[in-house]
Amino acid sequence: MRKLIYLLPLLIATNFAIAQQGRKIALDTLATKDSVQMQELKENLLDNIPIISLDENDLGDGSSQNVSTGGAGRDPFYNTASYNFSTTRFRIRGYNGENFATYMNGMPVESLDNGFTPFGLWGGLTSVMRNKELTVGLNHNNFGFGDIGSTTNIDSRASKQRRTTQFTYGNSNRTYTHLWSFSHSTGLNKNGWAFTFSGSRRWSDEGYVPGTYYNGWSYFFGVDKRISSKTLISLVVFGAPTEYGKSGAAVKEIQDVMGTHYYNPYWGYQNGKKRNANVGKTNEPYIILTHDHKFNAHTSILTSGGFSFGERSASGLDWYNAKDPRPDYYRYLPAYAGNGDSANTAVIANEFVNNPSVSQINWDGLFNANRSNNQSFGSEQGRRARYFLQESVTNSKRINFNSVFNARLSKHVDLTAGVTYQYQNNNYYKRITDLLGATYHVDLNQFAARSFPQNDSVIQNDLNRPNRIVKVGDRYGYDYTIHIAKSSAWTQAVFRFKQLSFFIAGEFSNTQFWRVGNVRNGLFPTNSFGQSDVYNFNNFGVKGGVSYKLDARNTFYLNGTYQTKAPLFDNAFNSPRTRNTAQDNLTSEIIKSVEGGYVLVAPKVKLRLTGYFTQFEKGLNVLTFYHDDYQNFVNYSLSNIGKLHFGGELGFEAKVIPRVTVDGAVSVGRYYYNTRQIAVTTLDNDASVKSFDTVYNNNYRVGGTPQEAYTLGISYRSRKYWFVTLSANYFDHIWIDVNPLRHTYSAVEGLKKDDPTQQAQREAILKQEEFTAKFTMDFFGGFSWKLPREFGIKNPSFLGFNLGVNNLLNNKDIITGGLEQLRFDFKDQNSGKFPNKYFYAYGTTYYASLTYRF
Repeated sequence: MRKLIYLLPLLIATNFAIAQQGRKIALDTLATKDSVQMQELKENLLDNIPIISLDENDLGDGSSQNVSTGGAGRDPFYNTASYNFSTTRFRIRGYNGENFATYMNGMPVESLDNGFTPFGLWGGLTSVMRNKELTVGLNHNNFGFGDIGSTTNIDSRASKQRRTTQFTYGNSNRTYTHLWSFSHSTGLNKNGWAFTFSGSRRWSDEGYVPGTYYNGWSYFFGVDKRISSKTLISLVVFGAPTEYGKSGAAVKEIQDVMGTHYYNPYWGYQNGKKRNANVGKTNEPYIILTHDHKFNAHTSILTSGGFSFGERSASGLDWYNAKDPRPDYYRYLPAYAGNGDSANTAVIANEFVNNPSVSQINWDGLFNANRSNNQSFGSEQGRRARYFLQESVTNSKRINFNSVFNARLSKHVDLTAGVTYQYQNNNYYKRITDLLGATYHVDLNQFAARSFPQNDSVIQNDLNRPNRIVKVGDRYGYDYTIHIAKSSAWTQAVFRFKQLSFFIAGEFSNTQFWRVGNVRNGLFPTNSFGQSDVYNFNNFGVKGGVSYKLDARNTFYLNGTYQTKAPLFDNAFNSPRTRNTAQDNLTSEIIKSVEGGYVLVAPKVKLRLTGYFTQFEKGLNVLTFYHDDYQNFVNYSLSNIGKLHFGGELGFEAKVIPRVTVDGAVSVGRYYYNTRQIAVTTLDNDASVKSFDTVYNNNYRVGGTPQEAYTLGISYRSRKYWFVTLSANYFDHIWIDVNPLRHTYSAVEGLKKDDPTQQAQREAILKQEEFTAKFTMDFFGGFSWKLPREFGIKNPSFLGFNLGVNNLLNNKDIITGGLEQLRFDFKDQNSGKFPNKYFYAYGTTYYASLTYRF
């Protein structure tokens, strides 16, 4: 593997390029039925993989997610890696989600607050979202400037759907158990109308992890009207209201005690039934209107406008003047609670194993604590809540507009230009959902009450409504709105000649964001209510590439880019829950990237070999967590984050003998932090800066994804329209996400290198854990029948069965991700007090579906 890394400069110097475009699945002939089934199966499998947030505080913005290509298309590397590597939270080139752009019907759909594509907004609608155009890496496309990872355009317009009717039932042992879906597309009729209807239902009473569940619906309506031979108007409306019980990462101690890697602390028994306290809900419908006009055979303009609205939420337990109710709170775990006494530790461990009221949420105990807490507050009489359930809510409104002009100026020159406007409004607040037997809660800040016990003004969450009594359905705590507006213009020219082709593209954008506080926080009465400063950023990007076609089969390319990006709102404000203060000296991130390689397209072999090098400069991040020394929530604002990502990719498909295909993918990368970051520590309850620290993260690995991944598969496709695929996958160099607090001077202050004990303690604090290599095997298979004519309605009808089985070896010891807890013991410098938390891959899982299509 090291040899491949050393060869990367040579790969880049090879200088090649080829336009990689996603395929649109064709179902028009029976001869393609087997390959189509495999594509559908893989997309359904990917749609059925759970996305678990790695944010230990779970503030409800849903910003943690895996990178998904949303259907890889025909690129041999993306097509294989997107599915076979998904088990281990693989990220293409180690990039975060904000480095992958997604368009729908020519309109950008990524969220402006965190930069991620909200794939869940169209979950369960695979059958109408398959028409995709994928641009790999830095290459050019005809619908947007693009991003450095990939750029995908999903064409969901009704006239682009194949004329068909389809019913599907699916069964799985993963996130959900059952799936019912329906879709019907009329195609474009003689009057110029096309209609598409689709819907699905996905549900389970309990998923693979105990205490989880899933309840999801989805719907889609599309109508197209061809006004003339040159003009098409399209409207699509879709949504995917979903509710699901979450699972959380856990420390190794409790996983060992409970005898399972799938211990989930979020649930407990209530009246003999499992109840999950951490529930995610999403309901954000989307409307997109598209105007497609062709001036002539070589010139067209595509204009799309969209509006999305609704809310997402994440529930959790909250408490006031009471003990922490979480069963995995570190003080309750056997090792800590046993206080070094092995007998006591064993007794507590036994309680965890045999008493669900200890190892899981004790709902009865929470209800009893509330029922016995009869208190009056002012004129309010009743039971004041010690414990209650709340939702962290994000109510979003998005407006998107994009217009793209494409023209072939001559036989050798194509010109593309576009303008984009995006606006997003997010209202963040907390809402009480269940008082758990109590009758009211008082909207006070308990952390401020601890710090300022004699100050009735400071402890108010809202000075405009002091001592407010809140009940189920009421907002409390924080309540603020963010506004983000982004406009951009870009142009691109592509020059094509017999052997040599090249392109150049440029973009200019402006981003503005600001915060509006809807409550006057008692701690910050002059800096929490009303509008903050407006932060304005002008940014630009340039990219270009050259390709050389050696012959009809062999092409070489080289692409490069230099661009700046405005900081994301999520990384700009120190504590938006409490005040209007942003990080000092907000700056745009700088991205420099180059890629190059070789593409072979032959009748029996498709291959892409790529080398890449990417540098990120001046990145920002804000981490929020509970700090034991300050006994308060701490905001850890990071700046000057620099990263290097370099490596190589290989993807291939080869027909070795008739009906037998071998495919594979290799990703070998190295992703490092390459700067010393600056950290500013502030508290939710204090406007002063508590510390300025240098974070010595230089040369530490970027965690959370395999930096080496390999897969090799063999497929057999029968003339009788059945197929089987067996693939083997290997992952290595997976590092845990590091806690920047542990890489500061204060974390190791006083630990002497010449003292063996202190040196070992120092190394334990600074060491970044690397997970062991992993090996998995997967199976895909399916077959289809062409049914007799009487089963169809005018058209031929087909019945298809698909089966996918992941992790055939049932290996349950595969760590797919983890994190160093942000809490750290600065007093005793004990790295084991807040041990690492881990996620594990599921054992053997399956997804099976039966589809009737006519």
